This record gives sequence, C-alpha cells and structure tokens, in this order.
Amino acid sequence: MKIDRKFVMAYALKNAVEHNGKAVAGSVISGLFNHGLKKDKIKDVMNLINEVLKEVNDLSIEEQKVLFEKYHDLIGHRVEREGLQELERVGKNGVVMRIAPSASGPLHIGHGITASLSYLYFKKYGGKFYVRIEDTNPDNVYKDSYKLIKQDAKWLFDNDAEIVIQSERMDLYYKYAEKLIKLGKAYVCECDSEKFRDFISKKKNCNCRGLSVKENILRWKKMLDKKGYNAGEAVLRFKSGMQIDNPAMRDFPLARINKNKHVLQGFKYRVWPLMNLSVCVDDIEMKMTHIIRGKDHRDNAEKQKMIFECLGKKYPWSAFLGIIHFNDLELSTSKMRQMINEGVYSGWDDFNLPTLVSLRKQGYKPFAFWRFAEQIGLNEVDKKMDKKEFFDLLKKFNRE
Repeated sequence: MKIDRKFVMAYALKNAVEHNGKAVAGSVISGLFNHGLKKDKIKDVMNLINEVLKEVNDLSIEEQKVLFEKYHDLIGHRVEREGLQELERVGKNGVVMRIAPSASGPLHIGHGITASLSYLYFKKYGGKFYVRIEDTNPDNVYKDSYKLIKQDAKWLFDNDAEIVIQSERMDLYYKYAEKLIKLGKAYVCECDSEKFRDFISKKKNCNCRGLSVKENILRWKKMLDKKGYNAGEAVLRFKSGMQIDNPAMRDFPLARINKNKHVLQGFKYRVWPLMNLSVCVDDIEMKMTHIIRGKDHRDNAEKQKMIFECLGKKYPWSAFLGIIHFNDLELSTSKMRQMINEGVYSGWDDFNLPTLVSLRKQGYKPFAFWRFAEQIGLNEVDKKMDKKEFFDLLKKFNRE
C-alpha cells in the first residue's frame, strides 16, 4: 500500500517538536505502522521519509510547532489489532513459554508488557508458562524480590504461571557444564580478564584453549573445590571460536567463581553459571518451544543457539521485540530501590513508581497489560514514549 505524505509529515513534526527540533527516521517509521506500513515495505518509503525529514529539520522549532498544529489530528490513532499474530511451529500440545526476570526487585511496566505477550500466546495455544527467577549472580539479588515477583506473577498471569528459581537448580548447571567440557566444547581458562580481552581483539587463541578434556575436568574440579581457585583466577568458557566477526561472541564465558554470600543459598556454592549457561540448561530441561524477548538479547540468543546445537538440541522458535524507550520513567529496579532507601519514595507501591505492585494498588487490572501487549504484537521496531502517552493508553485499556 502507498503511504500518504501527510502522515510522514505529521510524524516527523511530532518527533521534531518532542526532541528539540530534530526528527529521526526510526520514530517516523514507528508511527507509520499505525497506518498500515509493513516491515518488508519500509525500504519503499525511505526516500519519502528522508525527503520529509530534511524539510522538517530545516525549520526552526517555532515553525515546527505552528505547522504541527495543522497535522496533529492525523496521528495518534493506532489501528486496532484483531487478536494475536499466529506463531510458527506450534505442536498439538501447545507451547512452552517463559519470562525470566532477575531477582533485583519487583516486576515493572516493561516486564508487564513483554511478559503479557508470552502469557497471551500460552492462553491461546495451551501448554505451560514459566516465570523463571534469575538469581545466579549473588551480587545482584534482592531478598524481597522473590516474594514480590511471585505476587506480581500471580496477579498478572491469573495464577497460571509455574515459578522456578534458578539458584535451586545448581546441580543441573554443573552437570551440563561438565558435559560441555567432555564434549570438548568448553574449557577452563586461567587467563586474567585483561589478557583475554587482548586475545579477543587479536582473534588469537589463549593457551588454555588447547588443553585436553582430562586437564579441563581437573581444572573444573579445582573451580568447585573450596581450596581451589580464588575468584577471578579461572573462568569456564564456551569454544565458540576466536575468529568470529562479532567480538562479543568469541569464546564467551559460561561460569565464574563468586565467593560472596547468596541470600538464599548462603555459601553453599562458589561457582555460579552465567546467564547463557543457566538459560540454555533451563530451556532444554523445561522443553521450551517458543521464546519472546527484547531485541537487545539477539547476541545472547545466538550464543544460546550455539550451545543447543553442540548438545544436539533443536533451538526454540524465537521472536524479538523492539524496545520501548520511556523519556521520563525510571525502570531500573536497582535505582528505584536506592531512591526508596533514600526516602524519595515510600516503598515499591508508591504511586509515582511504574511497578506492578503500585499499579495494582491504583486499580489497574491485568487485562490492561494484556491489551497493551496485544496491540504492540510481535513488532521489532523501537518506540519512544513519554509517561503521559503510556498511561493514557493503559487507562484506556483498563476502562475496557
């Protein structure tokens, strides 16, 4: 379909007025999705978009504001999505899906939208839905988060989710780590971080990489031994390859030593799996079929796919969502916790915080998040929103 120039102008002006007179193509494209633009047709309208952007950005901000008044009524009305897009590879037993919040605080609106989309697909097709609390970094675990996340999940997912805590599954992660070593796909590296970064930059193998399976098993046992390596002296790495174009993918780490106390496990464990190991193990063991996550996890998904393949497992169908960038909302639970401790906020349920516990207290219903997620759908385009725009939409869905 053909996109009318007036809609391109309207979104360019809106973006310019909101951002000190400078509009960008991404925001215009995001707006045009409301008017029928398809992802595979973006290239067909880029010349028009760039032409309009130049025209708009050449104006003063005062001129932009005056002109925007003429176009204001053309935008802001999203085309309603009728139901969910169909997923590929859905079997007769439905889907197995998950969300995986870290144990750093309660769920917030960002979790609420992304997680609701996975939950809606579980409700559509049947199967299983997990809330997997990621707490294998002892330095970033907030004790109250377990209770808070469980309460949020019970409310948002109508008590349908199965809760899993990663730190209660450590023996599984150790079992898979040893299996990868025995397959010759992982090795224990004694190089310090600075030295290994140098190897990465030069695309060179370190000396540890060529050691035998037998030697790596001995080193792994030394990692686990309380009298063995100290923190920082050894890391378990995956043999992805040191010549890969993307430096982040080169022999990435799977597990490390951290002797700090864990709020649930105390000092029971000293070797902790990093995300890509624990996520792979859980996705395999839970027989995950479909994964929906933010597109900032693309590299992690590629790493996990490598691990799946070397273990002879089929990787789940995956989709990536664009990031909603909130101009005036803080979504870091660590920063929220700091401000609560400083007395800026009264608690996690403070009306000024974008946490689910706060919105629950204000009278919002899970349905509002389900509808919001349904409207966004499986969309990879980033979106910028301010607090008022977001809550206007959420209130609209809540009234339904």
